[in-house]
Amino acid sequence: MSEAKDLTDDPNQSAEELPPSETPWQESLRLFRKDRLALVGAYILVLLLFAAVFGKVLTEWVVVFDPEVVRLPEKFLPPLTFSSPDEVPAHDRPFGGIYLLGTDELGRDVFARMLQGSFVSLSIGFIAVGISLAIGILLGGLSGFYGNVRFGVVTVDTLIMRFTDVMLCFPTFFLILTVVALLPPSIYNIMIVIGLTSWMGTARFVRAEFLALRKQDFVVAATSVGARDRRVIFAHMVPNAIAPVLVSATIGVATAILTESGLSFLGFGVQPPYATWGNILADGKGFIFDAPWLFFIPGMAILVVVLAFNLVGEGLREALNPKLRRR
Repeated sequence: MSEAKDLTDDPNQSAEELPPSETPWQESLRLFRKDRLALVGAYILVLLLFAAVFGKVLTEWVVVFDPEVVRLPEKFLPPLTFSSPDEVPAHDRPFGGIYLLGTDELGRDVFARMLQGSFVSLSIGFIAVGISLAIGILLGGLSGFYGNVRFGVVTVDTLIMRFTDVMLCFPTFFLILTVVALLPPSIYNIMIVIGLTSWMGTARFVRAEFLALRKQDFVVAATSVGARDRRVIFAHMVPNAIAPVLVSATIGVATAILTESGLSFLGFGVQPPYATWGNILADGKGFIFDAPWLFFIPGMAILVVVLAFNLVGEGLREALNPKLRRR
C-alpha cells in the first residue's frame, strides 16, 4: 500500500495535514528536474541566452568588444594571447588587452565575433521556429477540428494533410537552399524561409492531438452546452495539445541553428558584416592547419548548442508524456 493511501487511512489525521496534490505541470517539472542530462542542457542554454543578450549590447555599444575592428599586425594570434601596445593603438585593443579566443585572418577578435554570432544565430533559430509553430498549429488545428468539413469532393483534413505530404517529399535543406539562392541575402529572408519549410512536423503533432482530444469528455461537454468553436479550441484543446509542440519547438530551434550554419558555411546564409557561427566557421575553413581555432571554436559552439537543445527536448518529451515518464 502506498504512503498516500496510508495517510488517507489514518483516522487521526485531518485533511489539512495531507500533502497537496501536484498539478500535471508541477509533476512534469519535478520529473524534468530529475533528468540530469536535461538539466545540463538547460543550464547551457541559460548561459547561452545570457551571452547572446549581453553580447548584443557589448558588441554594439562597447568599443573594446567591437567585432569588426581590423588589427592586421595581430592576425592569426592563438587564444589567450595578449595584445601588443606597440602594434595596436589603445582604442583598438580588446577587453583586458587579451584575445580570449584568438584573432582571425584580419586580426579581428574571435571572442567578440562569437558573441555577435550567438545573438544572430539564436534570433534566427527562435524566430524561424515561431513562424513554423504558427503555421503548424493553425493547419494542424484546422485539420484536426474541422477535418470532416468538405470542399467539393475532398475534406479539409485530406486537403491539408496531402499538402503536408507534398512538402515532406522535398528534402528540406535543399528546398531551403534553392529558395535562398533565388532571394537577396538577408537575415530576415533566412528566418522566413526556414520557418516556411519546417512546419510539417508540428502540423502532424497538433492534428493527432486534436483528433484525440475531440473525443474527450470535457471537449464533448463544452460543445454540448453551446460553447463556440473558438472557445473550445483555445480554452480546452490548445492547452492540452501543447506538450508535444513544446518538444518539437525545442528540437526545432536546434535544427534551425544547424540549418543556418550550413547555409552560411556554403555562402548562402547571413552575409558580412554580420557574424554568425556558420560564416565564422566558413571563414576559418581555409586556415584549418595554420589557425585551427578559427574552425574548432565555432564548430564546437554549434555542436554544444545543438546537443543542449536536443537534451532539453528529450527531457521535455519524457516529462510531458505520461507514457514515457520515469517512475
